[in-house]
Parts: sequence; C-alpha cells; structure tokens
Amino acid sequence: MEFSGKVALVTGTSGIGRASARRLAQGGAKVLALGIDPAANAEFDALAKTDGLAMAARLCDVSDDTQVAAAVADLIARHGRLDIIVNSAAIHPYGTVLTTDPATWARCMAVNVGSIYLTARHGIPHMTGGGAIVNIASVQGFNCQQNVAAYVATKGAIHALTRAMALDHADAPIRVNSISPGSVRTPLLSLAARTYGGEGVTEEQAFARFGAAHPIGRIGEAEEVADLVAYLASDKAGFITGSDFRIDGGLTAGIGVK
Repeated sequence: MEFSGKVALVTGTSGIGRASARRLAQGGAKVLALGIDPAANAEFDALAKTDGLAMAARLCDVSDDTQVAAAVADLIARHGRLDIIVNSAAIHPYGTVLTTDPATWARCMAVNVGSIYLTARHGIPHMTGGGAIVNIASVQGFNCQQNVAAYVATKGAIHALTRAMALDHADAPIRVNSISPGSVRTPLLSLAARTYGGEGVTEEQAFARFGAAHPIGRIGEAEEVADLVAYLASDKAGFITGSDFRIDGGLTAGIGVK
C-alpha cells in the first residue's frame, strides 16, 4: 500500500491510463481518471466496482482548459489534496506534414501535449506537499516511422516539456519524469494493427509481427508500463526527476540481427 493516503489524477481511461490508475488504486491511492470516451469511462467505472478500488472516471476533454480546471477543482473539493499526476491521454493520427490537415495537427498537439500543460497548470498549485508527475511519451520521440509526423512531434515535445517541468518545480519538490513505451497492447496499437496489418490479417497476427521487431520478441502489456509508472510516482524514486525511461523490449537498443 505504497500510495495509501495519496490522491492521483490520471488522463486516459483506457490502455496505459486505465492500467496506471488501477495500479495506483491497488497501492491505496484515490484516483480520478479523465476520459473523453463515455464507453471507455463506463468500462473504467465497472472495473473499479469489480475490483473494489477507489477510482472513478470523469467525462473530460483534457485539451479544454475549462474542463480540466473543473475536474481538478472537483478532485480537491472531494479529497483536499493532489499528490500524483499521470498524463497518458493521446491520439494518434497518421499522415505526413503534407497530408495532415491543420485541424488534425492542432488537435494532436492540444491533446498529447496541451493536456500535460493543463493538468500541471491547474494541478501543481495543489501539490503543496510535493509529488510526482509521470508523462507517457513514446519511443517514437527518438526513432520514428514514416507517416506519423504529428504524433511523433508531440512525443518529442513531451520529452522536452518533462525536462522543463522537472527543473521549474524541483524545489516544490515535485518530480517530473517521462516514460517511452515501445509497442504496447492498447487501443492505439489496435489502430496501428488496422492501419498496417493488411487485408485478412487479424489483430493478434499484427501484434505478433509488431512484437517480432522488438528484441525481446513480443509487444508489451499496459500493466508492465503501469508498474513503471507506480515506481516513478512512489517515494522509492525520490532522487529521480527530469529523466525518460524506455520500456520497449530493447527496440531502441540498436540494430538487432538474428
């Protein structure tokens, strides 16, 4: 129960966001998760009820200043404190700078990067006892594929923003770190499977192909990322800030030849 008495705000109610919220709640935290998809929010709340965990979903567009401010205010009114923020919400449009329209580009920036700004802007003033912020980036912030210009731009920006926030708020003390996953079983990877899997290829077959690109030979699971989130949010990581942690099955370690 390493998070007993702690309160956490998580963006994203599916994939890594859901797994992270569940892991923090299993450790004793009270968790509010923000999500824009009513179906995913309902699944999140059903999981909380089944597991008997102190976590709940709130319908929220995390790119909207007013909505994020209201969510944080409600969290503080209910629990009186904020100790942990996990920024996991993301969208993943496909396209080059030539084929990505301005509205899609702006929306990707607003959700993937703007939400981190907003949760920090409204959350940090309430982290009066210090705390931890964990931002979910991607290995594509380092080594990217083709046709994902907007997405990779946001992930590189998350790396830079994480370092800036870590320096600006170290004296609070608030620690800020990022995590860069490789291929992980999430709704975004399901989208990749539909986009790149090919005709007649099942999702699991596409996942197996994606996994083969990782030296460890498989894709990751959201719960594995959530365990790293929990470590970075815990007091065990008290001397870690301004860093990025790759959890990618060796994908970015080098050129693997078998």
